[in-house]
Amino acid sequence: MSFPVRAITLDLDDTIWPIAPVMVRAEAALDDWLRRHAPATAERFPVHAMRALRDRIAAERPDLAHDFTQQRRLTLEHVLRESGDDVALVDAAFDAFFAARCEVEHYPDSEAALARLAGRVPLAALSNGNADLQRIGLMPLFRFQLGAREHGRAKPDPSIFLAACERLGVEPAQVLHVGDDIELDIVGGARAGLRTCWINREGRHWPHAGLRPDLEFTTLAALADWLDAGHRTDTAAA
Repeated sequence: MSFPVRAITLDLDDTIWPIAPVMVRAEAALDDWLRRHAPATAERFPVHAMRALRDRIAAERPDLAHDFTQQRRLTLEHVLRESGDDVALVDAAFDAFFAARCEVEHYPDSEAALARLAGRVPLAALSNGNADLQRIGLMPLFRFQLGAREHGRAKPDPSIFLAACERLGVEPAQVLHVGDDIELDIVGGARAGLRTCWINREGRHWPHAGLRPDLEFTTLAALADWLDAGHRTDTAAA
């Protein structure tokens, strides 16, 4: 399939790097920090209990579905208060967690593929998560990073896709959204009027009969190959 692509928006977690090992390390780093600075909290709320509480707070606060940072901070406030530790430690505790959250290990193809894509069209990061591309070191490849927390609504809400297109100065039909999540990225992007590319690294089955991604690849490198193979791009927005 060939169609014009003047810009690309990209999901981050599980598209550029796997998120599960990142979260395991971040939760362990937070637990280690609490054991040194708030031992009563660490004793009462080990990793599994902290995770369960964070999930409960997320379920109880649907108004914060777009804001993982605030969900995590509320969790920390709760556990410190319940354990009798100083609630003023929230900022430092979150910083310990977030530093590890931004220590990602890219999929083997990601960095080289992103450089190739960025050489063809403008890239924008579009994520429901709170990873910081500046800390991670990928920001030079992107025009901007738009997170659900910053925008106020999360994917698959059309408004976050359209806000990214507006900042790019490109019509949605000429923007390709790339991601791993079937509902958040592919269905959400398509309903907002963008072209879509499903990064299906695990060979999952596509579940929808009436809607399909415009492109499907197992790696970002394959997407870069698709662009390099002479498919139509327009760098006027670059």
